[in-house]
Amino acid sequence: MRFGILGAGAVGGYFGARLAEAGENVAFIARGAHLEAIQNSGLRIESENGDACITNSLATDNASEVGHVDFILFAVKLFQTEEAAEFARPMVGPNTSFVCLQNGVECADTLSRIHGPEKVLNGASYISAVIAEPGLIRQTGKFSSFSFGEADGSDSERGRHLKEACDNAGLAPTYSDKIDVLVWMKFVRIAMMAGITSVTRKPIGALREDPDIRRVIEAAIAEAIAVARGKGVDLPDHAMAQELNQIDDFPATMVASMVHDLTGGKPMELDWISGAVCRFGREVGVPTPTHDAFFAALKPYKDGG
Repeated sequence: MRFGILGAGAVGGYFGARLAEAGENVAFIARGAHLEAIQNSGLRIESENGDACITNSLATDNASEVGHVDFILFAVKLFQTEEAAEFARPMVGPNTSFVCLQNGVECADTLSRIHGPEKVLNGASYISAVIAEPGLIRQTGKFSSFSFGEADGSDSERGRHLKEACDNAGLAPTYSDKIDVLVWMKFVRIAMMAGITSVTRKPIGALREDPDIRRVIEAAIAEAIAVARGKGVDLPDHAMAQELNQIDDFPATMVASMVHDLTGGKPMELDWISGAVCRFGREVGVPTPTHDAFFAALKPYKDGG
C-alpha cells in the first residue's frame, strides 16, 4: 500500500519510518532543514525499539509529487490542521483515507468537513519523540503505537488493511470499535501533561510524587473527564484511575511536546489543548479552573518568538 506522512515530524516520521522499514511504499511530507536532511542523508530514527535510517523513500514538500495514496497519516501540529487538509488534496484519490494522529479531539471533524466523513479514520498516537536535529527523530521509552477506528464502530476492509500493514511494521495499533473514547482518553492525559509540564518546565518524574502538584494533576484530569462526559463521550467509570496509572508509568524524563515548542520559541498548540478543555467546558457548563490557569499562564507564549 501507499502511505503519505503529513507531516513527517516526530510522530508521523517515526510511524512512517517503521512502515518504510517493513517494505511499505511511504512518502514523507516535510519542509525546511528537516526535509533537506532527509533528502540528503535519509530519515534517521534513534529508539530503544531499534535504530533505523530510511534512504529509499520519497521526501518532498509538494503533495503533487506524491499523488494518490491509500492512507494519509495526519500528524501535523493542531494549528496547521486546516492548511494541511487543503494541502493534501493532490494526495486524495477515490480510495484514500486520512488517519488522525494529532493530540486534540477536533481533527476528525475538520477533515470530515473538508474531505467528507467517509475519508476519515479517527485515531490517537501514543509515543514520546522529538526531532533531535534535522533528519533525526529520537524516541523516549518503548511505547510507540496508535489507535484508530471507524466513526460508527464498524469493522471495515480499509481498517483491516491498515491494521495488517502496521502490525507487520511492529506498530501493533489498536483497531477500536469505540475510537471516540480512546481519542478522548488520550486527550484527557495530554491536556494535563501539556499544562503541568509546560507551566513548570519540568518532566513528569519531578512532578507526580509531590503532593501539592499531584493535586493539580488530579484536578486537571478530573476537569477534562467531566468535559468529555458533558459532551456525551462515554468514558469508563475507572477513567481517573486509568489515567493516573498511565502517568505513573511514564518515563521520568517525559515532557509534553508543547514544552519543546515553548522552550524553543515556537508556536504552541495551547488553543487546541488546555484552551479546548476550557472552550468545551463553557459549552457544556463544566467548570475548568485548573485548565483556565494553565491557559492563562501559557497564553503570552502561545505564538512563539
